[in-house]
Amino acid sequence: MVNCIIKNWQGEQAGQATLELKVAKEENAAHIVHRALVRQRTNGRQGTASSKTRAEVRGGGRKPWRQKGTGRARAGSNRSPLWRGGGVIFGPKPRNFNVKMNRKERRLALRTALHSRAEDWVIVENFAEQFAQPKTKELIGAFERWGIEQGEKVTLILSEIPDNVYLSGRNVPYLQIIRADNLNIYDLLVADKIVATPEALEKIQEVYGD
Repeated sequence: MVNCIIKNWQGEQAGQATLELKVAKEENAAHIVHRALVRQRTNGRQGTASSKTRAEVRGGGRKPWRQKGTGRARAGSNRSPLWRGGGVIFGPKPRNFNVKMNRKERRLALRTALHSRAEDWVIVENFAEQFAQPKTKELIGAFERWGIEQGEKVTLILSEIPDNVYLSGRNVPYLQIIRADNLNIYDLLVADKIVATPEALEKIQEVYGD
């Protein structure tokens, strides 16, 4: 169980919130979270890198010089990998890097990662009404009032992402805004602070609390 203090827009204490999730056993926690992280990062690779072998490089059909009598080493093609402009030996080819992981295992890893960041949670009251129009300066000022130092990486979790909040935060390089029902393990682990609203916690409990 994770117990958190709820702060209001001004940074003052406004209540308490709890999040109760089933997590992995302590001896297995690091392993399962690591596997889930490796899976996400690996599955994000495009796998489109490609180089040409000597068979695919254009040209090279004619023998550069006769086999014997020149004093040179024998050569059958000027597209040999030994030649400039030739093919590539054992170069990259398009491939699928996807790593499989059971759905239950993925969700367990996500819950374990959420629980492991308990000390870095910052729970704030819903502040969508504070943004009548997009204002990045207001959002950064709110982070400072909530005890987040400038430059710390922040993952902001919301049940719904209002347009004005999104537009206010999209140009902040250290901020990642995600929906509570679309969490991923990388954004949870890479952040220095995780900011969420009580509504987002309820959504997390509803979606991931099995």
